[in-house]
Formats: sequence, C-alpha cells, structure tokens
Amino acid sequence: MASEVYSVTTAPNPKSSWFQVPSERLDKRRFVVKVIEVIFSFVAFILEEVVSSCNSCFALYFFEFVSCTAFLFTLLLLVLLSTTLHARVGVACWASLDFWYTSLIAFLFLVSSIIFAADNNGTNLEKSAVVFGFMAMSAFFVDLFFFYRTSGFPFQKPQSGGGSPAGGEPQVETEKLNAAE
Repeated sequence: MASEVYSVTTAPNPKSSWFQVPSERLDKRRFVVKVIEVIFSFVAFILEEVVSSCNSCFALYFFEFVSCTAFLFTLLLLVLLSTTLHARVGVACWASLDFWYTSLIAFLFLVSSIIFAADNNGTNLEKSAVVFGFMAMSAFFVDLFFFYRTSGFPFQKPQSGGGSPAGGEPQVETEKLNAAE
C-alpha cells in the first residue's frame, strides 16, 4: 500500500544530476573539444618540464607559463561548465568569459609555440612540446569556431524582431490594463 502512495512522487529526476552535458552553457561537441584542449595542454606542459637544459630560457619559460595556465584554467572551466558548480560561483556572463578566455589562450599558445619553435636547443623533447603546443592552439581555435557557430559572438546585442524602436531601447507600456472605459 505504501508503495502505491509514494511511487509517483519518488521518481528520479534526470535533470538533478550534478554532471550536465549537454547544457545551455556547453554542448557535447564543445565538451569533447575542451577535454582535448586539457589533454594537449597537459602533454605540452609535461614535455616542456622534462627538458633538462636551455641556452636561452625565455622561450622555454614562456611556453611553460602558457601551457600550465591553459591546462589548469581550462580544466577548471571545463569542470565549472559541465557541472552544477557554475551556479555557485556567481558569474552571470559565462558565454563571454568562455569566449574571451578561449581566445586569449589560443593567441598565447600561438605566440608561445612560435617563439619556442624558433628558440630552442633542437632536442626531440622540445620539438614534441612545440608540436603539442600547436595542437593545443588548434584545439582552442576549433573551440572558438564551434562556439561561434552555436552561439555567435557573446558581445553582440541580439537583433530584436519587434517591440523596440530603432534606438534599441524597449518600449514601455504606459496604459493600464484594467482602465475604466
């Protein structure tokens, strides 16, 4: 008898899961690309860390900074966007944050990989780190491409089909609904 009373109200809610992919912030395709970004950044960082000596260390240290930053912050962003933790952080503009972060890291990976490719000792470890740096940079640019295809640029104001004049401000209704006739 008790199972008849409680069976309807105790049905599991699939939306109450802590892991949410796909969601309005991250679809499956971009989730996979972000995982690839994390992996490539991590491998580039590890390969760079194994390098034992350098003649001019600026390129090595800059590449180290970019790959480590990309790995840690992309992993953090991936966890936040694919779980319910993003609601507890208090950031309202996740799309802008994701777009600008991904753009910045893609650019920094491009610059650091070029500098490290031009100024290294030519060991196989350094060449491998550069290759993974370029692969990570490519993954970040692919992420930007998918972001643009699904969401557009986050800083563009949406075009409204009606209800607002050409100035962009919405019209305010001044007439009362239940006005006496």
